[in-house]
Amino acid sequence: VQLQASGGGLVQAGGSLRLSCAASGMILSVFSGSNLAWFRQAPGKERELVAVIYTGGTTDYADSVKGRFTISKNNAKRTVYLQMNSLKPDDTAVYFCNIQYQYRNELDYWGQGTQVTVSS
Repeated sequence: VQLQASGGGLVQAGGSLRLSCAASGMILSVFSGSNLAWFRQAPGKERELVAVIYTGGTTDYADSVKGRFTISKNNAKRTVYLQMNSLKPDDTAVYFCNIQYQYRNELDYWGQGTQVTVSS
């Protein structure tokens, strides 16, 4: 299984980006039975949870991105998305996707990270 994250880039404050993370080699039952999340890590800071979508479709967000970011998924495409609107310079970080199968903790996968840079 490999997770390929894409969609990062340089954007001005107030702009938008859409991140995608495609899981290749993952069977549908594992993908649909997994919690899907986006984390980010800024220079000199710890990795933090940005957004998560649980197997039942419930979502949760860090307080700093509520109302601006939206996480979604497409099971058929084995892909999780993060729509980021009203971006701020504080959102600058490397963004990582994570897929964790809820029935087996060892099935925990990370993408390679995609850089998001927001200029003021």
